[in-house]
Amino acid sequence: MSAATAAALLGLAGLLPAAAVLLGHRLVVVTVRGVSMAPAYRDGDRVLVRRTARPTRGQVLVVERPAVHTRWPSGPLPAGAGARAVGRRQWLIKRLAALPGDPVPEPMLSASPFARPRPPRVPEPSLSTSPLARPGPPRVPAGSLVLLGDNPQHSVDSRHFGFYPADRVLGTVVRPLRPARALRQFRSASPRRPGPPAG
Repeated sequence: MSAATAAALLGLAGLLPAAAVLLGHRLVVVTVRGVSMAPAYRDGDRVLVRRTARPTRGQVLVVERPAVHTRWPSGPLPAGAGARAVGRRQWLIKRLAALPGDPVPEPMLSASPFARPRPPRVPEPSLSTSPLARPGPPRVPAGSLVLLGDNPQHSVDSRHFGFYPADRVLGTVVRPLRPARALRQFRSASPRRPGPPAG
């Protein structure tokens, strides 16, 4: 895929980076931008993310925005990177659909031909080969992940950019955070505690 095609695809799909604020070396607050993860997460929602190296299938991840060109502009973010390094990158939020060794999920297989993963070349089985030894469905390669948005009509994900490098994961979403506006409304509606007696 050419850089111009990729840039147009990313722009048309409304792919917006998430904004990240580091709370230490283990936790990050990320603001969701766009609707690719609706209804679970909507534009403007904030989520708490734990920086981890071992995500599990079905978890929601914050990942570095894919490079439009064939190479990434810089290496993967180091595990102990601080707020400045995290803030210089652009982030996306997607659900982990498949891990290395898993069968490639159907949404990725049925995506447009330029994004379809190419299964490894396997020699034709001979007549004496057992049916158990025949190649099965294509598998996710080592060091790669399949990421999908919950709102497929508005998500640019592995269906478009293929397998995702596992070393570009910032972390896993732990939980949503109360929006700042709702928190202010909650505080203004809650009864005030009496202060210490004046004296």
